[in-house]
Amino acid sequence: MASLTITTSSRKKLLPYLALATGILALGFSAIFVRWANAPGPVMGFYRIGLSTLILAPAFVHHRRSRGPLPRAVLLFPILGGIMTAFDHALWNTSVNFTSAANATLLGNTAPLWVALAAWLIWHERLAARFWSGLALTLGGATTVLSSDFLRHPTLGIGDLLAIAAGLFYAGYFLVTQRGRALLDTLSYIWLVGLTASLSLLGISLSLRLPLTGYSSQTYLAFLGAAIVAQTLGYLSVGYALGHLPASLVAPTMIGQPVTTALLAIPLLGEPLHTSQLLGGLAVLVGIYLVHTSREKKNKNNTEYINGS
Repeated sequence: MASLTITTSSRKKLLPYLALATGILALGFSAIFVRWANAPGPVMGFYRIGLSTLILAPAFVHHRRSRGPLPRAVLLFPILGGIMTAFDHALWNTSVNFTSAANATLLGNTAPLWVALAAWLIWHERLAARFWSGLALTLGGATTVLSSDFLRHPTLGIGDLLAIAAGLFYAGYFLVTQRGRALLDTLSYIWLVGLTASLSLLGISLSLRLPLTGYSSQTYLAFLGAAIVAQTLGYLSVGYALGHLPASLVAPTMIGQPVTTALLAIPLLGEPLHTSQLLGGLAVLVGIYLVHTSREKKNKNNTEYINGS
């Protein structure tokens, strides 16, 4: 009986770590599915988030039935979060078609840097020396990646800039979510963000006159794969991990997503890693880690990161 209890306890401790690893792997496929789909960025985002929202709809309805209707006063934050998510996905999905999957994922995940800078400029939060070291490394690494891509081919540099712009909107999502999650539970907030983002991406696609149908079977399968693997499985796995592990552990570990994408892109997309990418990417990863840890030490209970484009 004692051994059975120990085994059960060990499994419960192991599950959050397995969920975190699953989330990183699932989110690491994001850029792979975008490249396989070969569709306009806003359209890819619409299908990825829209299908995932449909998948989670029954769970959301059941959840709200047990908790009652949502007060209108709390809807502002998930609506703003959804709009930020829509622009993040539209820009990031587009960037993947103009630069390498590794670069797009790496530069799109610079959001923690922009969140910290916003906290410093808007809320006058004091930042430690560790943050400024991380800032220098991140910007230096990103500059190395950008400059090498512009020298090789201008469109690669444009793709990198789009990924950085996506990271800015991703940071906006974090800032809004920090306030919104204090008023709403995880499932309700994520589902409402997904609904708003889907409608926003549909509006962007229609305004740009992008085709929503007429794609190949491979493209539709990539849409479905992104919705199930990257969006639903990825976000739910990381959400589960955040419910059992401290954010101070989860957030820095999510830096593994760009690494996973870079490794997956070698056999699946045939994208080799150049020396400049390796050196610049390593500097960005170390910089993001320092930014994460500097803010987590100061605001351990105030910020929740959910990473991944």
